[in-house]
Amino acid sequence: MTDLEQILLIVGMMVVTFGVRYPILSLSGRVALPNWLKTALSYVPVAVLSALSAPILLMPEGQLDIAIDNEYLLAGLFSIAVAALSKNLLLTIASGMVLFLCLRFLF
Repeated sequence: MTDLEQILLIVGMMVVTFGVRYPILSLSGRVALPNWLKTALSYVPVAVLSALSAPILLMPEGQLDIAIDNEYLLAGLFSIAVAALSKNLLLTIASGMVLFLCLRFLF
């Protein structure tokens, strides 16, 4: 792939990304959304986070790994518990990272 093709590819991706998001963002303050749509959209961050993290936790090597030695799964489950109990984002991230690093490099 030549440099020109790479630049055109990046510009094309920028145009597509901007074209998809801009109309929604430009209308966000002007159009009142129905309550059912607001409720449905409130679940989007949780769904996206779940879709991103589930494969990492359950398939760290590309195959399903639900075992006691899967440090990704153990640290993820621990982080979920800390988040549910503390409701503190910084504590959740820090404790999950510390546990993962301990499991990965100490045990």
